[in-house]
Amino acid sequence: MNKLTTSEIQKLRAQAHQLKPVVMISEKGLVDSVLKEIDKSLKAHELIKIRIFIGDRVERESMAEEICKKTDAIRVQLIGKILIIYRHNPEAAVKPDTAKLNTVSAKKPSGKRPPAKQARKAVN
Repeated sequence: MNKLTTSEIQKLRAQAHQLKPVVMISEKGLVDSVLKEIDKSLKAHELIKIRIFIGDRVERESMAEEICKKTDAIRVQLIGKILIIYRHNPEAAVKPDTAKLNTVSAKKPSGKRPPAKQARKAVN
């Protein structure tokens, strides 16, 4: 997989900030079904978060390397139990470097009415 520049990694980190983990790895570890789900999620989204519940820091570090190697993805960040990975998909509808992930939701109405416009008085 190609290496990313520091600025590209920073942009991906910023975009991943609002994402929720789509795959969670627990006591069974990195089994084939988990790898298939990671691959499927990468095809759909390019940038995903994975929560790793098992092991200590060293085990999570080695698991992150194994995930990236087996899925041909780039590790963007590993903080605590959260792993962020990226794999470019030219057929994906949304490009992570140009589009905003998780679109901004519409504002809720506050329940207050806007102030009524006052009629102008004609000056004679």
